[in-house]
Amino acid sequence: MKSSTPLLDKITYFIVKQKGKHVRPMFVFLTANLCGGITERTYRAAGLIEMIHTATLVHDDVVDDANLRRGFFSINALWKNKIAVLVGDYLLSKSLQLSADNDDLDFLKILSATTKEMSEGELLQIEKARRLDIDEAVYFEIIRQKTATLIASCCACGAASAGANSELVLKMKLLGEKIGIAFQIKDDLFDYEAQSSILGKPVGIDIKEKKMTLPLIHVLSKAPRSEKKWIINIMKNHNEDSKKVKELIQYVKDKGGIEYATQKMMLYKKSAIDILHTFPDTDSRASFIDLIIFTTERTK
Repeated sequence: MKSSTPLLDKITYFIVKQKGKHVRPMFVFLTANLCGGITERTYRAAGLIEMIHTATLVHDDVVDDANLRRGFFSINALWKNKIAVLVGDYLLSKSLQLSADNDDLDFLKILSATTKEMSEGELLQIEKARRLDIDEAVYFEIIRQKTATLIASCCACGAASAGANSELVLKMKLLGEKIGIAFQIKDDLFDYEAQSSILGKPVGIDIKEKKMTLPLIHVLSKAPRSEKKWIINIMKNHNEDSKKVKELIQYVKDKGGIEYATQKMMLYKKSAIDILHTFPDTDSRASFIDLIIFTTERTK
């Protein structure tokens, strides 16, 4: 992370000091262990993933005009948008350079496809949010691209770093995709939970940002015409009205949106664990299953 530019050094030091959960690098190491063992390349893969993930978070905070990240001020809050965008770009280019310098062409192929898909997912969500025409199929495509593709890359890179063949790399990529979808549904459920405001994500923030998530999409698809109009009216014209947002959240709860989304999340969780059960019963497999359970039971 070291740079000859003092400002960049100061900012990257600030980033490194903020300890996130580091869930994504864990997936890299656990996958490598399952697929042959951790190597020096595994550490590089984990570092690449964390740099790319951090870059996307820095850029997301600019896009969302967010002032806090992990309980600290965001980069754009402290150094403004222009510098934040450049820092995100630096992290992305640094990850590409690390791959190129070590001839990790397989990592480059996996991660370049990932960053492309993440951008496409964000743009698809923005486009659909304007028209509020997201159905369940579109929702799953958005979260597959936005979130699941990076966790899929963790597992694919972890397998590749251990010398796995292309078939096993694809199998682990699919595992990561299922975990990522379950992870994002859990994140979306926080929007309807009272305690999430304590944990840093304000209740109803997705509604305020006109983001259609699975609980809302489900009840909207089942609602009578008059209630559909009421929901769309709140999303379009009253999404900043806290009272109306609370009414919509309660409606989603009453109509079974939370239960439906939870059920879907658990199906993806089960599919991921089923894939792991095709591997021998080892400490790595047990830890991997524990981490999947954490992604669906976490409280933040």
